[in-house]
Amino acid sequence: MSTLYMVLGLLVALGVLVTFHEFGHFWVARRCGVKVLRFSVGFGTPLFRWHDRQGTEFVVAAIPLGGYVKMLDERESEVAPELLDQAFNRKSVLQRIAIVSAGPIANFLLALLFFWILAMLGSQQVRPVIGDVEAESLAAQAGLLAGQEIVAVDGERTPGWAAVSLQLVRRLGESGALAVTVRDSGASTESTYQLRLQDWLRGAEDPDPIASIGIRPWRPQLPPVLAQLDPKGPAQAAGLQMGDRLVSVDGVVLGDWQQLVDYVRRRPGEAISLRVSRNGAEQDVRLTLMARGEGKARSGYLGAGVEGVDWPAEMLREVSFGPLESVGESFRRTWAMSALTLDSLKKMLFGELSVKNLSGPITIAKVAGASAQSGVVDFLNFLAYLSISLGVLNLLPIPVLDGGHLLFYLIEWARGKPLSERVQGWGMQIGISLVVGVMLLALVNDLSRL
Repeated sequence: MSTLYMVLGLLVALGVLVTFHEFGHFWVARRCGVKVLRFSVGFGTPLFRWHDRQGTEFVVAAIPLGGYVKMLDERESEVAPELLDQAFNRKSVLQRIAIVSAGPIANFLLALLFFWILAMLGSQQVRPVIGDVEAESLAAQAGLLAGQEIVAVDGERTPGWAAVSLQLVRRLGESGALAVTVRDSGASTESTYQLRLQDWLRGAEDPDPIASIGIRPWRPQLPPVLAQLDPKGPAQAAGLQMGDRLVSVDGVVLGDWQQLVDYVRRRPGEAISLRVSRNGAEQDVRLTLMARGEGKARSGYLGAGVEGVDWPAEMLREVSFGPLESVGESFRRTWAMSALTLDSLKKMLFGELSVKNLSGPITIAKVAGASAQSGVVDFLNFLAYLSISLGVLNLLPIPVLDGGHLLFYLIEWARGKPLSERVQGWGMQIGISLVVGVMLLALVNDLSRL
């Protein structure tokens, strides 16, 4: 079932985002009097095709990894004299700039629409209350305490843990003061603490910002009673059963499931001893943990899970906006995610953020499937984020991308004449090399995550 969600989620996501992106080019080209020859969603063998009254061919092709709008252009083929005024290359430089920039702008408009809908639908968020502070950590050194609620990070309000994480992600690889504003339990006043960062998580693969500053979010206690077993995991292989209560691990008494999770994660491939209570009798079970991940991400795996518990009502917060408020919220979120995407690209370029964080089609498919399986709200969130990424990446000044064409046209507008075809050809070759290189790197990262 998860594979089906992955495939369908990816197809719907790419179909919606690519169609909207190309429609931006198409719509503005038509308004500028350019004849559009083909509007294609996907590449390769056409699966469906039809024509409109203006002669444009619409195509849905077999490979759903992109799309294109083909316009009448003297640089690509001979144009009949009576159609010269409809050729793309005959339009003014400002019209060409408008046509090329319309695709990325369409992606930002789509993200605005999705965020506006999501803001009105609202969401239930877990209050960002600190459950524990690790000794000697950045949070402990700053004076943060368990039980405090994080109300803002660097001046940005944080209604839930997702907002806290987002603000921390902005500071990856940086040095300086991180301002965390908290409110004590039962108090109305707020206090701000300064965490001192020094090349914080610079170049880290798969960083965990919240854990890295030494904070563990508050969560309800989960009794260590087994309710799930992986058929191929070490727990089932050792004879553990549903309903078993785990009393201790290597002599350490367990009062909460999270204790065992933390203990197991730190011991990939190691042998452990569990004391198990079953039907009123206790017994010891020895087993060897599996190892998952590579390098610093390597962790132990038991292959067991417990039943979830309901969160206390006071730890949950409903966040929603009216129709007009949602407009401002959608602009705020779109701007924040656009700035974060650009900042992350800059940090990767300068080595502040590991290029291992770059994701390709396999990771996108997995996230698409997971978000689709979680529900409409999560899927719309995913589409909005992906649409912003598509818009930002396409505006990068790399020949082959929309941003590369914009760069050429802006230079033409400033000089009063276009760059020579030779220079543009060199630029296109460099652009193709860069894009192919980044795609291969993203694919390698995807395969390593598998």
